[in-house]
Amino acid sequence: MLPLGVMIIAGIFLMLKKDIDWIQPPSQRSAHASAEAPETSLAQLYAVAASIPELNAAWTEFDRIDIQSDRGIAKFIAPNRWEAQIDLVTLDVLSVEYRRSDLIEQIHDGSFFADWVKTFVFLPAGVILLVLWGSGIWLFFEPHLKRAQRKRRRAKG
Repeated sequence: MLPLGVMIIAGIFLMLKKDIDWIQPPSQRSAHASAEAPETSLAQLYAVAASIPELNAAWTEFDRIDIQSDRGIAKFIAPNRWEAQIDLVTLDVLSVEYRRSDLIEQIHDGSFFADWVKTFVFLPAGVILLVLWGSGIWLFFEPHLKRAQRKRRRAKG
């Protein structure tokens, strides 16, 4: 019961991550976004991101870099779960906020606790939930199928 409850609650939070800024910072939009590639180099973006104290990361230590060309930004996500959004053209820092969605995702899949918990507790709980879901669908439709079979028998006989 406990792993399923954790998975469900964390899953609900993950479904709302784009709607609640506390879970995941909203993606900013550069005022300079255009269809043309910016003159900015990746090394310049790294230098700006590495200079942000909250990220506390050197250029080799970032967990993820997400370049969103349609928005004109680059997101740098550090191991300490801080996220910086940098304008691709001006190199202005548009946002520096704590990102909780990755932590919630680790809780949801069980890897937050330990890899063995993910594999031997959360995975079986998910499989059991799938079996319960399937049997629930069967139990829902079975009376309707039986009723239809009886009607067909009566119509023949």
